[in-house]
Amino acid sequence: MDDAQLLRYSRHILLDELGIEGQERILQSHALIIGAGGLGSPAALYLASAGVGTLTLADGDTVDLTNLQRQILHTEARIGQTKVASGAESLAQINAGVRVIPRHERLEGEALANCVAAADVVLDCSDNFSTRYAINQACVQSQTPLVSGAAARFSGQVSVFDFTRPDFPCYHCLFPDGQPVAEERCAVTGVFAPLTGIVGSLQAAEALKLLAGIGVIPAGRLLLIDALSQTFRTVAFSKDPACPVCGSC
Repeated sequence: MDDAQLLRYSRHILLDELGIEGQERILQSHALIIGAGGLGSPAALYLASAGVGTLTLADGDTVDLTNLQRQILHTEARIGQTKVASGAESLAQINAGVRVIPRHERLEGEALANCVAAADVVLDCSDNFSTRYAINQACVQSQTPLVSGAAARFSGQVSVFDFTRPDFPCYHCLFPDGQPVAEERCAVTGVFAPLTGIVGSLQAAEALKLLAGIGVIPAGRLLLIDALSQTFRTVAFSKDPACPVCGSC
């Protein structure tokens, strides 16, 4: 780190658990954020401000007026722009030292697998189960840690999956494909704006812990957030030996 970086990240460096070594690891890391909306916005802002060296931001959507109630990465002036272009502009204003790779597409197939394999951590900030299952499978195959978040109405969820440990579960173990699960999308059900900030910030925190190699990774635990009653509870879950995605890992 040069003198400017030592000053910029001094409040991180002062943390005994993080220090210069941990901040160096963050500066040299690559995070993939899938979804530049309600969850991806705060996650990207905090990862950029913390100095993550490379951020790949993937989203196939454009900025709409209805996004601005919660998607703090975007502005009124950028309505109609791609979310990744708008996001890259905001992140450059936060930290010009971060390399942002904007991908205006819905990552899937080989493109998804390649992006996941190139990253040190993946943040799933998408809003549908099909994408979450695909991201999980790609992360299992490349053994890339995954931080998953979800938010709808007043309820949020955060979970972390570390595939370097063969005894840790995957997203499919938590939500098996084919089982009836109510899928709530904010375009239909609505979402409390600050909730997306809470979930996205927690995703950023877990991603930074993974990148810096600090703290306890809450694998096998699902954090449930109720913003209406301001309550948090944790549900434990285990690896499914018969899981078709990670059962043989």
